[in-house]
Amino acid sequence: MNFETDIEEALNVLHSGGLILYPTDTVWGLGCDATNAEAVAKIYALKKRQDGKSMIVLLADENEIPKYVTQPDPKIFDYIKGIHKPTTFIYEGGTNLAANMIQDDGTVGIRITKDHFCKQLIKHFGKPLVSTSANISGYPAPALFEDIDVEIKSGVDYIVQHRQDDVTAASPSAIVKLNADGSLTIIRP
Repeated sequence: MNFETDIEEALNVLHSGGLILYPTDTVWGLGCDATNAEAVAKIYALKKRQDGKSMIVLLADENEIPKYVTQPDPKIFDYIKGIHKPTTFIYEGGTNLAANMIQDDGTVGIRITKDHFCKQLIKHFGKPLVSTSANISGYPAPALFEDIDVEIKSGVDYIVQHRQDDVTAASPSAIVKLNADGSLTIIRP
């Protein structure tokens, strides 16, 4: 299967509120429409994860951040441009996302993907994607496609073919919280 067909198949599933298993710029992820609460609930159920445990939103471009947070600090854009490791930022004031993607305190985790496949998928979809590691809650995030549990693979509507044979072990993103005063707190380096 080629890259474009993979994108088309994934888009069909995303538009219908389904779940995909896809490679990201970090680990393999479970994804869905981040604006569709029913789709998001399916991921929580598949992972056997409590709703209160956050999942992140992937965007293709930092210019999209103001659509999904009410308080995008302009300093963050300079910081994003200067980092090379995939980094998820926790923002205050999440908005225009499924309610179950926004934490009780109003925060939301957003990462700008550098992965070409993810960028193309998000741009064609026109909405942000959920990205959470492809594992049952409490188990380690799989470093390779072959490490993904069969229960996860059988629980999604589409498995992206792109990069399944990649043997470069991946690791989760860094997590940084953008505080109300503009300072940063490193949660996971």
